[in-house]
Amino acid sequence: MISNSLITTILSKPVKLDSYLLNVSSRTATHKFLGGATQGCYIRMVKLLASIYTQQGLDLSTVRVLDWGVGKGHISYLMKVAGFDVKSCDVVSSDDDSSFGQDTPILREKSINVIPLNDPWLLPFKDGEFDMVVSFGVLEHVPNDYESLRELRRIIKPGGIFFFSFLPYWLSWSQRLAHLRGNRYHPRLYKVRRLARMASDASFEVDHIWHGQLFPKNSFPHSNHLERVDRFLTRVTPLKYFATNIEGILVAK
Repeated sequence: MISNSLITTILSKPVKLDSYLLNVSSRTATHKFLGGATQGCYIRMVKLLASIYTQQGLDLSTVRVLDWGVGKGHISYLMKVAGFDVKSCDVVSSDDDSSFGQDTPILREKSINVIPLNDPWLLPFKDGEFDMVVSFGVLEHVPNDYESLRELRRIIKPGGIFFFSFLPYWLSWSQRLAHLRGNRYHPRLYKVRRLARMASDASFEVDHIWHGQLFPKNSFPHSNHLERVDRFLTRVTPLKYFATNIEGILVAK
């Protein structure tokens, strides 16, 4: 089990933003969200994942990771910088969420190969091929989240982990406001109990699930102080039940 103190410490810790991603955000309009607080969230999450393995004395270059739904490529880039052995994949689609439906300077400039996915949930990987699969805002967009979880479990080795973040929470004030305005970008909102039940049915054990992002960060400038306050509010106060997202770690049985 991963300690609460490790999660709390790293997700609240001050970080510096990545200079390359800042450069990309300044010259590519669709990547501007990487120029501020959201990038800081990504960096902290990658640091958390790295710490899980380095505390076990493992060399990150031996940890096989799948970036499931690579999108613009910033997560694959950050995980490669951290030292992980990363494969990247995305659904073949003309939608601007897909790597194949948008301009992807990070993937191009950093020579990140994207494995195309042509099935709604089946993946072209071997049983137990990965130590970890990461989902940064992906699970809520797939056609069948349960079947996708089952397939992810197949490709994760026993004892390996599935990390998810930016999964929209059902009581989120910002998600509800978006729906009232007619924005259905996140058509499915998740309850912790429902997600835990889905995980169990797909042969995962819940290690941790926590709330995150009381304040949506895409338009916020980088602020270590803001992130500390946000993580405090979503950890120890009732305001966590209005957070934008839930995040967590599932362990393959």
